[in-house]
Amino acid sequence: MPPDQQDWLFRAWGEDAVVFNCASGDTHYLKPLTLALYQTCCQNPGLNESEIVSLLLASMPGQIEDDFQNMASEALASLQRIGLLHIP
Repeated sequence: MPPDQQDWLFRAWGEDAVVFNCASGDTHYLKPLTLALYQTCCQNPGLNESEIVSLLLASMPGQIEDDFQNMASEALASLQRIGLLHIP
């Protein structure tokens, strides 16, 4: 689930975005895949990592599943590491 939105400022341009953590002052660039995963989590709260990845993969035909799952897992881990996302 996304954290309290009051702690973050979010700005997106097409497939790219940056987020600013108001508490720490840190700014983070979200690559297109990372942004898509974040948006999927916001639109579908309560999903676990496997469900998030499967849902996004289903919306992106032509992706190689193993490569996509590895990239998505890394992107979700980065979102959790910066505190923007908490996945059960």
